[in-house]
Amino acid sequence: MRFFWIWNGMRIKQGMIIVTSAFFAAIILFIEGGDLAVFTNNNVPLAIDHVKSEDKRLALTFDISWGETKALPILEELKQNKVKASFFISGAWAERHPEIVEQIAKDGHEIGNLGYRYENYTSMKDEEIKKDIIRSNEAIKKVTDDQPELLRPPNGNFDKRVLILSEKFNYTVIHWSLDSEDWKNPGVDKIVQNVTTQADPGDIILMHASDSAKQTVEAIPEMISVLKKKGYSFVTVSELVSNAKINTKEVK
Repeated sequence: MRFFWIWNGMRIKQGMIIVTSAFFAAIILFIEGGDLAVFTNNNVPLAIDHVKSEDKRLALTFDISWGETKALPILEELKQNKVKASFFISGAWAERHPEIVEQIAKDGHEIGNLGYRYENYTSMKDEEIKKDIIRSNEAIKKVTDDQPELLRPPNGNFDKRVLILSEKFNYTVIHWSLDSEDWKNPGVDKIVQNVTTQADPGDIILMHASDSAKQTVEAIPEMISVLKKKGYSFVTVSELVSNAKINTKEVK
């Protein structure tokens, strides 16, 4: 019987000590879509999908890779509900819609890198991944004047290579622990239910602000209202993990 370890925690600032142990030989982060972040040692960084939180804090994250009709209404809903979120944007989208990127930053939300071309990194060569990350980074920084610190690989798919390459660019890879499935457009009520009935402290929630997610805007106010009534508060990913505890769990 083989044993693996799932780690939930992160390094969010350059220079933070990476916590390791000689007894832990491998990491597995289960990812929808079949790819795994596999095999680690003392020199391989971790990816984050959930944070062990003593407080009922959640991080809303929105991926954007195309379209311009949904992002601004989503920003308005977040403003009305006084919620800060983390937006992972593709570099190509940032180039096409710099005014929306500026509004995201102006509203105080966190901006992360979603790659440039929005293509699966696990099917790309190392040099292609490097070029994609750099190009996206430059596109985002050109608009915001800030260096993104978080990377969500396109489609959430990554492997050991992506973790190592991301670390070289001082990025922390961010996945998610709760998928709203808004990308399926299952209905507003279903999106709300997917999140509010499954949320746990420390969850990183996946949502979308691309035009393909047609029901997200309507789902946000009800979702936030229900979660706030349950005692939850909302923070950015970086705020969520700033006091993170590494949590290990044995999986057979």
